[in-house]
Order: sequence, then structure tokens, then C-alpha cells
Amino acid sequence: MENKSLEQISNYVYCDSSLNSLDIETKLLPNPYYDYPFLIIKNFFSDEICKEIVKSIKRDEDCIDAKVKAENYENHIDKDIRKTKIYKLDKEFRSLYNKIFKEFQPKIEQYFNLALTTSTKIQVLEYTKGSFYVAHSDDSNMIIDDEELIGFKCVAVNRKVTTVLFATSCNDENSENSFTGGELIFNYLYDKEGNVIKYAPQAGDMVVFLSNPYFTHEVLEVKSGYRLSIVQWHDALVT
Repeated sequence: MENKSLEQISNYVYCDSSLNSLDIETKLLPNPYYDYPFLIIKNFFSDEICKEIVKSIKRDEDCIDAKVKAENYENHIDKDIRKTKIYKLDKEFRSLYNKIFKEFQPKIEQYFNLALTTSTKIQVLEYTKGSFYVAHSDDSNMIIDDEELIGFKCVAVNRKVTTVLFATSCNDENSENSFTGGELIFNYLYDKEGNVIKYAPQAGDMVVFLSNPYFTHEVLEVKSGYRLSIVQWHDALVT
């Protein structure tokens, strides 16, 4: 890793301190005394439910290419930035998701010290071999000048919290519902050795993080298998 100046933001995670020199409209970080600045909820869905969801999506022919957000909200397709497809979650799974999410909502609100208000529609994102999503912030566009990051422009002010639920597992050779590559990278977050934070999910895991530029992330290219995630963004009142 190239030499970077790091600032501790939780017990085990550091951020690239260069972000502090930028004018970030939506800066928000969790309690610095937590072990991690993101929340991982294990077994949100069981393996059985995940497998059923995968089967239903593979049968479904109603999908669209995922778009990239623009400042004017007229999103567009750019497969050099994002190569994945979007499906809808079946009604029965959507109802189950909403029921379980409400059970975990108090934990999420307490963890990030906010009150969730409205949420976007649930999206199912399919990544097959060769699919990826380059580094991005969920609420802002990166401003690049001469290949250097000079700031962020907020384009989705109603996104405060991001939730990603995985229906397939990374690097699980014992499961047909698995994939290689496709890890979730937090581009500006590092461990104490200076290694970028890389998350290889298991089916049923939900990762919850703030949508602002400190949590800029990417999905590495899927090398093989089938990566399926269920994504939602949430507005909130910060308390």
C-alpha cells in the first residue's frame, strides 16, 4: 500500500485522513469507541431463504441494467462504471424482509445514533462473471481533477444509511450459491496494518453503513459464480 496518513475512527478501523481536508457536505461518523464503523448483521436471512431467493431471481426475466446516479437525478447507464443488473424482490420475500428489518431497526438506529424515516424501494443486484461497480459514494459524486480526488458533490441528500443483504457467499467452495472475486471494498477505510478494508460476505449477512463519502466503496470484479445482493437506502434524522 502506498504511504497514507491515517486517522483512527473506531477501535479497529482507520480512515484516509486526506478526506478531512475536503469539504464533505454530509460528513457523519459513528461512535469512535465502537470496534467497527459499520454494522454486520449475521443470519438476517437463513441459508434456505437465500437459496429460494436465488432460484426466484434466476427464473425472472424482468430486469434492467443498473444505472449511475447523476447530479440532475437523470441517471444513466455506464458499463465502464457499473456492470450489473437490477431485479425486483418477490412479494413474499419483500414482506419477510420488511418484517425482519423492523426487528433490527432499533439496533441500527442505536448504532448510528439516528432515527430512520423513509426508505427506497428494495433492489436486487445480480453480479455474474465480469460484473463490477467501481469506487463510489452512495450519496455523492466524486470530483476528480487531473486524476486526483478534490472533493465530493452530494447528489442524493435523502440517502443517510445503506443496507446490503447478501443472498450468496464469497469464496464458499461448498455452495453452488457462491462466487469468487466480488468482494466489497471500503476504499478509504483501513486496518491498523494499513490494509484496505475488504469484506467477503456469507449468504444471509447484512452490512449496514453510512452513505456518505467516508464509506466510499466498490464491488470488485466477479471472477466466477453468482453474486446476489439486496440493497436499500434510508433517510434518517440524525440525533
